[in-house]
Amino acid sequence: MDKQLIHHFIANALAEDVGDGDHTSLATIPEDTIGKAKLLVKDYGILAGVELAVEIFKQVDNNLNVNIFLNDGAEVKPKDIVFEVEGNAQSILKAERLVLNCMQRMSGIATKTREIVNLLNGTNSKVLDTRKTTPGMRYLEKWAVRIGGGVNHRFGLYDMILIKDNHVDYSGGIRQAIENTHRYLEKLDKKLAIEIEVRNLEELEQVLQTGGVNRILLDNFNLIDLCQAVNIIEGRYITEASGGITVDNIRQYAECGVDYISVGALTHFVKSLDLSLKAVN
Repeated sequence: MDKQLIHHFIANALAEDVGDGDHTSLATIPEDTIGKAKLLVKDYGILAGVELAVEIFKQVDNNLNVNIFLNDGAEVKPKDIVFEVEGNAQSILKAERLVLNCMQRMSGIATKTREIVNLLNGTNSKVLDTRKTTPGMRYLEKWAVRIGGGVNHRFGLYDMILIKDNHVDYSGGIRQAIENTHRYLEKLDKKLAIEIEVRNLEELEQVLQTGGVNRILLDNFNLIDLCQAVNIIEGRYITEASGGITVDNIRQYAECGVDYISVGALTHFVKSLDLSLKAVN
């Protein structure tokens, strides 16, 4: 966990939610009231965000005590209790919504990721996430993908070169885009992996003739063309498939021998896992 980044996220999220005070709790609960609450699971899935929740409670009130029963990555079911938190009741309620918002979404992502990872058991393909994340929550969402058994793609525009169709079109073609990239990296003395997207077998052939990349993204290829492309590449480059891939056909794509399959839906279309924080009397 990147604590500096997490602390910045928590501070911003609390400022957005609490403002100048949780006036409902301040008005109704005496300030010295000690309470206990349990995080209750109400759905089946994969748990994610426990480590983050502990950090949120700590940042809200360092005197809150969290007793953990289930850790990140655990398979959960309705009525499972993830943890109990005890301490100042006002502090527990101040942290409640942020903890739930993060854990519900992270657990939903981890659950979806694990579902897809299980579909690929026995193949050599790994599941990748994308940059289709919620602004401000990318670190958390990609963290949840890892908890679910997936692999993180680039974190942003800064840590990898990914030459897509628009880059190719604006630069004047595949060869020019690759050559421009190498000149740019050399000028800045930067070492970044280079991936290029191809839309058909003709563009793939242009990339193979040019070289100078680390990974080839086979975008919106049908199964027949994808298998042919993987055979043509013959392990010379890392391969990635994306576009038009669903839970119903992802195993067939994996069986073509592609190294990675990127799935934007891991973070883009996710059903949050149903969790609640209930006071313990």
